[in-house]
Amino acid sequence: MLTESSFRESMPMFADVNAYPSSQFNFYLNYGVKLLPEKRWDDLLDEGLTFFIAHYLTLYKRTMSAALIGADTGKVVGNETSKSVDSVSKSMDVSGVTLDDAGQWNQTTWGIQFLQLARMVGAGGVQL
Repeated sequence: MLTESSFRESMPMFADVNAYPSSQFNFYLNYGVKLLPEKRWDDLLDEGLTFFIAHYLTLYKRTMSAALIGADTGKVVGNETSKSVDSVSKSMDVSGVTLDDAGQWNQTTWGIQFLQLARMVGAGGVQL
């Protein structure tokens, strides 16, 4: 079973407990355990929970960063595809790295990885 220690060891970018508090980890772990049935996920459950929690912790940190500067913490933010500073502009096509019909899961790389895995797990066995 996934623990906070094993999560932080496999995902060292989330090691900072000040940025990613244990209380938030535990909230998302409990949430994920309720939503991801062990019988369906079988031995991929820990990996699914890892990507699930990483996705939500990333969104949590974005929200907390917005709160620190007085921004709207409830604002929905999509993928940034262009940016301009003075006379310089940059655009990126994210269609090659986002998933169709993925909704909010496209907001983080962890969400995309979670949904790819969930779609494979949800497909069940394949018979040819």
